[in-house]
Amino acid sequence: MSSPTAPSSVKIAPPPREIEREPLVLNNRSLGWISDQIAGIIEGKTPTWWWVTMLISLPIMLMCFAMIGYLISTGVGVWGLNSPIAWGWAIVNFVFWIGIGHAGTLISAVLFLLRQKWRTSINRAAEAMTIFAVMCAGIFPGIHVGRIWFAWWLFPLPNANGPIWPQFRSPLLWDVFAVSTYFTVSLLFWYMGLIPDLATIRDRCKGFFGKFFYGLFSLGWTGSNRHWSNYEKAYLLLAGLSTPLVLSVHSIVSFDFAVSQVPGWHTTIFPPYFVAGAIFSGFGMVLTLMIPLRSLFKLQDLLTIRHIELMCKVTLATGSIVGYAYGMEFFIAWYGGNPYEAYAFQNRAFGPYWWAYWIMISCNVISPQFFWFKKLRTNVVVVWILSIFVNIGMWFERFVIVVTSLHRDYIPANWAYYSPTKVDVLTFVGTFGLFMVLFLLFVRFLPLIAISEVKGVTNQADPHHPLGGAKGGHH
Repeated sequence: MSSPTAPSSVKIAPPPREIEREPLVLNNRSLGWISDQIAGIIEGKTPTWWWVTMLISLPIMLMCFAMIGYLISTGVGVWGLNSPIAWGWAIVNFVFWIGIGHAGTLISAVLFLLRQKWRTSINRAAEAMTIFAVMCAGIFPGIHVGRIWFAWWLFPLPNANGPIWPQFRSPLLWDVFAVSTYFTVSLLFWYMGLIPDLATIRDRCKGFFGKFFYGLFSLGWTGSNRHWSNYEKAYLLLAGLSTPLVLSVHSIVSFDFAVSQVPGWHTTIFPPYFVAGAIFSGFGMVLTLMIPLRSLFKLQDLLTIRHIELMCKVTLATGSIVGYAYGMEFFIAWYGGNPYEAYAFQNRAFGPYWWAYWIMISCNVISPQFFWFKKLRTNVVVVWILSIFVNIGMWFERFVIVVTSLHRDYIPANWAYYSPTKVDVLTFVGTFGLFMVLFLLFVRFLPLIAISEVKGVTNQADPHHPLGGAKGGHH
């Protein structure tokens, strides 16, 4: 017996507006408009602000390489390292940049597997940010070894020196494998997602060189059913491979500290605490970069307030986890009954580096709490300012972990105060120049937003929507 259906003359009321979700592409934009808007960034004239930003970023990047050249030619004495603080800004900056690169994999892989459609407008830029941040991070371990010409000893390569093999029980070696694997998989994942969009740009290009290069990297993509089937399988496989890396990479970075015996480092909370902090700082950087680009390229219909609000909620959740970890560290230091551990944390909050600790608490624990309020989550200026505080706070977190745990040893005669030199500061600032140069080139020559993926979340792609071909008032 067939189920009864309402006569066609009966109109079914839509759901109340309060429970209806805001669409991910506003104003019922057509599929052609989406292609024109995103591809138009590449096809149009280079904006003035792009040239100005590039002209500022380029000399800053060159300054980074000049400082590295000066360091290699002179020695690590040009840094502010001393005894007992043998780890300074280089390790702080390495962990900071690795953390920045975490949001890309989370947005692309984890949210893809969880079928979160809102990722489509931000995943491309977040993936690019991941790759560029890991490139900036990779500079620091190489130069931190002191004699950079022996950096190849970090890899288990056959050699005639005995042979000399790396210490496989050292977390510093685990870093080499974790970060290189993370970079390789992230690069493949980013490139895989680019292929359909590169073919779109190839078909729209009028110049010979543009057609040739976009055609070369689009690998002969035609958009056939077979191509899409293979693409979706490969994308799903890479998402599955990338998901464990979200957890493993920053866990292994945290082992640099956690497997040591130093009070303040020797704690089991570090892996989940570092992962949450990395996602927190990664989303902060995505917001910092995407909010200005949204206005500059007039992408308000594609990168909506709903996207920004959801990113704020993730930032609030991870920021709260980080705040909980800070409190739990103090509790365990007291509960464990180890006087050295207790002193290490008391010294963090009230010792010579008290100012760094309280900047960290203000930026990482207090500032995300503003995202509880919808009025603030939906105000792009407020969100952008708070995202910068998140980035500042996460850098200070790494500084506090590294420096305050080392600067007061067991014997007061070994106590020292660490201050960075100009070379330390200029090298770090220079990595921001490198990051911005790479990101600006990406924005200019590659699609900032995934064209094919955004089209997939429009009403036109929904078979149950009238714009997608659904007929009748109900289904």
